[in-house]
Amino acid sequence: MRVSTTRLLALCCPLVVALVLALPKVRSAEAEYRGCYFQKPQSFLIRKNFMIGKMIDGRKANQSIRYRVEHYGRIEGAPYEQLNDKTAHSQAKSMHFMGLPLSLHEKVAPALACVERRIKKTCTKSEERYRPRAVGGFRTENSYRGVEVSNHLFGIAIDIDPDRNPCCGCVAPWPEHKACQGDAASVFERTELPRCWIDTFEKYGFYWLGRDPQLRDTMHFEFLGNPERVVPD
Repeated sequence: MRVSTTRLLALCCPLVVALVLALPKVRSAEAEYRGCYFQKPQSFLIRKNFMIGKMIDGRKANQSIRYRVEHYGRIEGAPYEQLNDKTAHSQAKSMHFMGLPLSLHEKVAPALACVERRIKKTCTKSEERYRPRAVGGFRTENSYRGVEVSNHLFGIAIDIDPDRNPCCGCVAPWPEHKACQGDAASVFERTELPRCWIDTFEKYGFYWLGRDPQLRDTMHFEFLGNPERVVPD
């Protein structure tokens, strides 16, 4: 039996509508901005408090890893993976930061949206304007050597323009970057990121790894605040 095109469309349209309504709603690329609490990074999660030079305080480092697994999900092959049924990467959220796509943990995405909103509102002086060219979030491979576990594996870290904001204390060739050469009054002279941007990230619980005395990783921000206190209930 033949069915006319008009008849076929009439039969299919209700089905398509029903399927669309049944799909889960996708939040906006900016993680549905709702405003965020100001908060400071939690000190026990800050790398310099458990990594002194090349020596690691095992007890403090394990406390940091345990907290991240409990709150963000397990990393296969890393310590304490038995404490969380979900992997961190299964909670990844695709979003945009300053027009560039990246993937972060769904708990941290709203905080980054708040950072972007505040930067656009307050960092408006000529010397505070900055246009990122590349950003990175979630990773599937550990970028640390030894027993450290990168916050990129948990999806709570973002890198901004590695070619313009180097990690002067990392392995070669990073220390050879022109921004790492010569004397500098402070690490802020080793990066192209405006101070207003750095201050804004830190208002929302992010820690700038440029402050790490060993790494001086100026591209890198990691959320070390309380993920349960990002937005109002």
